[in-house]
Amino acid sequence: MTACLADTIDPPFEILTPEEPAGPFVFNSPHSGRIYPRAFVEQTRLDFETLRRSEDSFVDELFADVVDAGMPLMRALFPRAFLDLNREPYELDPRMFDGRLPAFANTRSIRVSGGLGTIARVVGDAQEIYQKRLSVAEAMERIETYYKPYHQALRRLISRTHRAFGAAVLVDCHSMPSGPVREDLPRADFVLGDRYGTSCAGMVADLLEQELGARGYAVVRNKPYAGGYITEHYGNPAAGLHAVQVEINRGLYMDEASYARGPDFQRVRADLAAVAARLFELADELVPPRAAAAAE
Repeated sequence: MTACLADTIDPPFEILTPEEPAGPFVFNSPHSGRIYPRAFVEQTRLDFETLRRSEDSFVDELFADVVDAGMPLMRALFPRAFLDLNREPYELDPRMFDGRLPAFANTRSIRVSGGLGTIARVVGDAQEIYQKRLSVAEAMERIETYYKPYHQALRRLISRTHRAFGAAVLVDCHSMPSGPVREDLPRADFVLGDRYGTSCAGMVADLLEQELGARGYAVVRNKPYAGGYITEHYGNPAAGLHAVQVEINRGLYMDEASYARGPDFQRVRADLAAVAARLFELADELVPPRAAAAAE
């Protein structure tokens, strides 16, 4: 699927489900959507190519083979620049809106101050998205129409997996620009985020790191991406709910200037499918003792 404009996005997301789920694993791609609402694009001050800079381009395709292996894959079809699913539902910058935001809105988070709230103010190198302020009503409509249904469906998918297998592991799939994020950090092909060991059992990130490293990739943990709202919100290892974020260097698989798949796209996709399949080795160990005893 290439990026395009549409008057409506219906449905706003998809869940690709295997014929028979084979284990307690759920994959999620919340930032790879590339159907842009026409009305949204008309509100912006940026050209279309610049607006796309926050896309996790093709990440859903890179992980698509997990479905054939027995693991569901959920993906947003709308873009991150329009609404960011990896934020709290009401992380909003009051400077962006005409009118007063609800009292329960989180207006002071670090992400809001950086212009990257639930409805982002900037893309790329802090480039302002909008020509003028939005109405508060529009912000609420986006959250009700896109954000809440997505998270409700993701929550149901995780709960169903947890009931079926006694545990659920959410792999939240993202991409990062190929340039150096910070000069004090090593170059990375993959960054694994587990909220510094609090969102999933250590064995999950350990296995991912080992398997990716064995295939020649440079892997780091938690710096500079420790996992966002999704990883933090859905990870509760004590209850058998695990969440890990996977960030892929875009330079591995695409031409970032032209938004085109690169010559190594299929190799990276095949490697990710092989790594994901190795997760099944952990299935029994991830079930909490009480859940395992109840199933006997």
